[in-house]
Parts: sequence; structure tokens; C-alpha cells
Amino acid sequence: MEVVKEETDVKLECEMSDKMFLSDNETVLDAVSSAEVKHFRCLECDKTFPFKKSLKRHAVLHSGVKNFKCDECGKQFAQKGGLTQHLLIHSGAKNFKCDACGKLFARKSTLTKHLLLHSGVKNFKCDECGKLFAQKLGLTRHLLIHSGVKNFKCDECGKRFTLKENLIKHLLIHSEVKNFKCDECGKRFAQKVDLTHHILIHSGMKNFKCDECGKLFAQKGSLTKHLLIHSGVKNFKCDECGKRFTLKETLTKHLLIHSGVKNFKCDECGKRFTLKETLTKHLLIHSGVKNFKCDECGKLFEQKVDLTRHILIHSRVKKFKCDECGKLFAHKSILTKHLLIHSGVKKFKCDECGKLFGRNSGLTRHLLIHSGVKNFKCDECGKRFARNSDLTRHLSIHSDVKNIMCDKCDIRIRIHFDIRVRIRTYVKIYIRVRIRIGILINICIRIRIRI
Repeated sequence: MEVVKEETDVKLECEMSDKMFLSDNETVLDAVSSAEVKHFRCLECDKTFPFKKSLKRHAVLHSGVKNFKCDECGKQFAQKGGLTQHLLIHSGAKNFKCDACGKLFARKSTLTKHLLLHSGVKNFKCDECGKLFAQKLGLTRHLLIHSGVKNFKCDECGKRFTLKENLIKHLLIHSEVKNFKCDECGKRFAQKVDLTHHILIHSGMKNFKCDECGKLFAQKGSLTKHLLIHSGVKNFKCDECGKRFTLKETLTKHLLIHSGVKNFKCDECGKRFTLKETLTKHLLIHSGVKNFKCDECGKLFEQKVDLTRHILIHSRVKKFKCDECGKLFAHKSILTKHLLIHSGVKKFKCDECGKLFGRNSGLTRHLLIHSGVKNFKCDECGKRFARNSDLTRHLSIHSDVKNIMCDKCDIRIRIHFDIRVRIRTYVKIYIRVRIRIGILINICIRIRIRI
């Protein structure tokens, strides 16, 4: 049957018998023998119904008239049945349980829709990207993403959203209310979905693999973000320094550096950081825990990133060259620090002895000498040192291992520090020889003049 709209009533035409009907009493019941046969079609949404009465009730939804109002929240409904079902939400009663996951629902219709998720059946397809959905509502919401329309704006940060529910969830971030806690590490989250994703990290399961580099991820979203790195596309640019980033969130964190704000302080040494994650990594230094070991020399590191950088030293690959002196470096950061030597700028001064340094790290290490504190002890001879680097160099004396070969004379040494010692020794010898030769020449000249 097909619906024909008129001013006063809904007119129905039976496709089976070419008859017209205006009231329920005239409905041909034998043409609609079962509830599964639906011959009454709505011209607005193409939805079909087995009885004309059902179609009439449905037509009210398209009229836009909502005479039934909820006293609790003010929400309005076109049908009384809709209001009745809605009131179950405020009652807090959830009598319908999903046997698959145990989730409870206030309405049976909501449970029925939810069961489609567990069935795996996805009959609704997006024509834009081909994504499938179990419910038509899911597809309808998804289509808004392709429309590009974002009518819901966050007053706190200006971020816009396609769906109102996404904005409501986002506002929890600014409220700083985090009711969902991880039992493993104690980390708290504003949304339950974020906690669910986080728990995957502790499970150790990493089912998402990058085809480019083979790296594994616990979450699909993390893999998606990682793939942008291989694409080489960096659409987010910092207006302060011109540096470009692949992800917007990385740019947001980077901008904090230019702000100069450092709200995270280390209780051990007083050092301040812009980002909380940087402070977390820094705390590993004070913990003394070094879980990352170099297979080449056995050196231990607190962080994996430090081990990765260290491995480049053994590879002898030095891609970064100093234009001033031609010296090569394995890391760009080391080259940047090295360039300060050529600049001659020394902004950091020691208040104890007045010595100047080009880098703050150099001054920090130097101050340990004046402090008199020597926390690093050699287990072999008991000698103590103010800096860990000095202890490391000292330990090479007790070791017979000589891993480094001099490029000039092919002599194997223990550490790079030995090269500097040898060079200084040779220079001193050379100067002494030159002085003695000069003395002999002067003596010869005087003798010859006398003769």
C-alpha cells in the first residue's frame, strides 16, 4: 500500500486490489494477515507498517508537534509512548540485561538495538568511505563527519564537534573530574572509554602492527597516529620557530615550550618542566633504575630513547657535520650543543670561581666540584667522584677491555678520554723536544761565532 497525503486524512491505496481506504474499519485484514507483512509505507522516511493505525501514529513524528513533556528534564515527545519509555531513564531502573556483556538497559528496545553489536551483522554501509554499521543511527551520526559540519563548540578551548554528546564528553577534560581509575597504575581518566583503552597497555597485548617498521601497538588509534610519521606529512606549523609537526597534539605540547611556563617541579632537585611526561621521565634519573642495557658495551640507561641514541655511537654513523671545523656527530642535538663552542658565547658563570660555560649542563656539572659531594664510588679501589662521568672514565683503568681503536695509529684504547690524554702527552713531548733543539742550535751558533 502507498500513502497519499491530503489535508484532512491519510489516504491509503492497496497495491493488491487497487482499493482506497480512509479508516481502520475499512482496512483489508486479509491483505495484512500477519504482522510481518507491511504494506503501509510512509512517504517521508519510507518506513513500512502492517496497519494503517500504526502509520498514523508514526506520521505524528514528521509533523514536528511534541505535546508530551518530561517534568524532570523538559524534553518533549511527539507520542505518549515515547515519554513513558523516557521516564524509565530518570527512574534509574534497568531491568533489561545483555547476556553477552552484562550491560543493563532501562528499555527493551534499547537492549534489542544493543544486541545487534554482538551479532556482528552490519547492514548499514557508508557510501563515502564504505564503513559498515550495525544500527542505522550509527550510520546517520557517521555521515555528519563527512558533511564537515561542526555546530557544537567548546567555550573553554574553542574546539568544535559534530555531535553534542562528543562535546559533553570533551567538557569532562576541562572539569578535571576523573572518576575512572586504573587499578594497575592508579592513573585516572575523565571518560570510561579512555580507561578501557588504557587497560590494553597493561594487558601487554599488541595486535596492531605497523607494516613499515614492524612496531606493535595496543590500540588501533595509536597505530593510525604512528602511520602519519611514515607519511612524512607535517601540516601543523609552529608560528614561533617554524618547526613543523605531524600531529596537532604534538604542536600543542610544543607551544608550551615557547610560553615559558613550567608548572611541573621535581621534588628531588628542584628542576622544573613544561610537560608532566617530561617530569615523569626525569624522575627515573633519581630512582637509579636502569632497565635498558647496551649489548655492545653493557652501559645501562634509565630511558629507552637514551639507549637508542647511544647505539648510534657504536654504529659509527655520523651524519651531522659541523661547518666550522668539519667534526662529525651521531646526533643532531650534540651538533647543536657543539656549535655553541664556535659561537664563543658563554652565558653561564660559576659564582664560586667565575669560570664561564657555553651550556647550562656544563655549569651544573662544574658546580659539583665546589659542592664537595662525591656520591659516585669505585668498587675496585674505593675512590670517590663528584660526577658519574668521571667514575665511568676511572673504571676503564681497572678494565683490560679496549674497545676503541685510534684512527691515526691503530692503537686500541679503553675510552675516548685516553685519546685526549695521549694527544696531550705527545704535544708536551713535542714542545720539550723543540725547546731542547732550539737551545742546542743557539749553543752551536755561539760556538761558531767564537771560532
